Amino acid sequence: MRQSKMMSRSGPRRHNHWLVLIAFYKLVQSLLFIAIGVGALRLVHKDVGDMFLLLADHLRFNPEARFVHFVLVEASLVNDPLLRRIGAAAFCYAGISMAEGIGLYLEKMWGEILTLLITASFLPWEMMEITRRLTWPRLILLAINIAVFIYLVRALTDRQRLGRRRREAA
Repeated sequence: MRQSKMMSRSGPRRHNHWLVLIAFYKLVQSLLFIAIGVGALRLVHKDVGDMFLLLADHLRFNPEARFVHFVLVEASLVNDPLLRRIGAAAFCYAGISMAEGIGLYLEKMWGEILTLLITASFLPWEMMEITRRLTWPRLILLAINIAVFIYLVRALTDRQRLGRRRREAA
């Protein structure tokens, strides 16, 4: 009987659990950005300021409160072209996150490199935000992204060493 591609002589192939965890995070992130994109496009041709005012009233927020007033003023500045740009940007980032998640789940080198590059590109911005205002969520997000970055660097270097050893042995 022929063995399938997923079966090797030592049994079924096992996934790298950390890569699967990162892939799951990236896929959930892509779903979140798809929801943001759909939400932004559903607000096209609607008065966003009025919608936020109705929401604040429904939630019994004081519209004269400093933060609520700020949100209402900013929401009134949102127009259709801006909503379309927000939707397009959200869908683009969702596509990138989905590609990262699929590449990591399949344990493809391109997925690891893509995730490594995108994670590295956000690290300076996250550090700048922490120096601007230190909060626990920002600190936790930075720690997670640094851990992902270090793990992916190690995974890629281990993969290169293994490939080099296999070529030398052949």
